[in-house]
Amino acid sequence: MLQFLSALPPAAALGIAITCEVIATSSLPKTEQFTKPVPTLITLASYALAFFLLSITVKSMPVGVAYAIWCGAGIILVSMISWLWHGQQLDLPAIIGMGMIMGGTIITQAFSKSVAH
Repeated sequence: MLQFLSALPPAAALGIAITCEVIATSSLPKTEQFTKPVPTLITLASYALAFFLLSITVKSMPVGVAYAIWCGAGIILVSMISWLWHGQQLDLPAIIGMGMIMGGTIITQAFSKSVAH
């Protein structure tokens, strides 16, 4: 399995890493401070896989760019899941700020020559 994952293109590895990080972070409240075994295992396994895949990505993409994309996408996705799944509300400044993060992430991904397309 690790050999298969190691062969992924950097963009695919980063996309899956972001997905795993979002799953882990979104599952974190369900662990109830790591006292619930199933959510805890999901959280820890997802974080481990996310960081492994991020390590694949940074072999061919600058770590700062990879991390900027990781953070930007993660913030937006976790915020959306928190709103839908956990019922957490966002005020207008939070939405505007996240919109700016999303814009920066899209610009970096679409136009930066530092990103392997």
